[in-house]
Amino acid sequence: MSSLVGFIGFGAMACRMGANLRKAGYDIVAYTPSGKGGDGSVRFLPTPRALAQEADIVLVSVPDDEALDKSMSGPDGALAGMKSGGLLINTSSVAPETSVALAKQGAASGITVLDAPVAGSTPEAESANLVVLVGGSAADVARAQPIFDAIGRLTIHAGPSGSGSKLKLVINGIMGATLSVVAEGVAYGLASGLERGMLFDALDAVPVISPHHKRKLKAAKAGDFSPQFPTRLMQKDMRLLMTDAARQMAPMPATAAATQSLSLTRRRYPNEDYSALFAIMEKMVANDTP
Repeated sequence: MSSLVGFIGFGAMACRMGANLRKAGYDIVAYTPSGKGGDGSVRFLPTPRALAQEADIVLVSVPDDEALDKSMSGPDGALAGMKSGGLLINTSSVAPETSVALAKQGAASGITVLDAPVAGSTPEAESANLVVLVGGSAADVARAQPIFDAIGRLTIHAGPSGSGSKLKLVINGIMGATLSVVAEGVAYGLASGLERGMLFDALDAVPVISPHHKRKLKAAKAGDFSPQFPTRLMQKDMRLLMTDAARQMAPMPATAAATQSLSLTRRRYPNEDYSALFAIMEKMVANDTP
């Protein structure tokens, strides 16, 4: 008999993870505030508590710390419905201290909580090529490994509770700051008179640009900012990184500057892909945009 995995949050990433879990033999139920998500083939339950009472494993994929607290706490929260011995896997990108607090809250009720954000966007989620970044004990990670194997190509045990969240902020900070630098390079090239198509094609051909950022360049060349990673989520992760970096007294001046650019992008294009920063920079130098 297959295990029942309950998803709290069933958006673009979660529904793709859910599809891969179904392929691996798991049954899926879900909760979202709207009662909608995915392709309509998944049964939705009315509250996080109702889902947690029914599911063998709870997997959480929500946008931010506030949404996590709302779905976990209170009389209708998931923690109120989970049984002692239950497993809760939080794939949301949240502050490290939030992950640590949730693990302690779960432990008080005999519930195992892992912070397990993922590296990758919707294409990787669809093809089960995510990299899962896990915080928790080795024994608890081993217990969840079949879930991770179904949704990803690699599991990295980052350390104790909160470590997965920290590693996720490192990765997303590098990703966001690098895109900001590439966008500035494009802005200079266009302002100096380089031909637009040649410039984008040249950057696509050189090894200093990562495969991820080459994918963003191709989309920007076409003016396609369909959200694989919405700006509102990227800017949120940059904000979390800068907050914890200040707490740790880790100097990150380049990342701080990139956060400002992504804050502007979020104000202009909150629900578009974070690579919409290219459009902002292109307009700033008064070059023709697609």
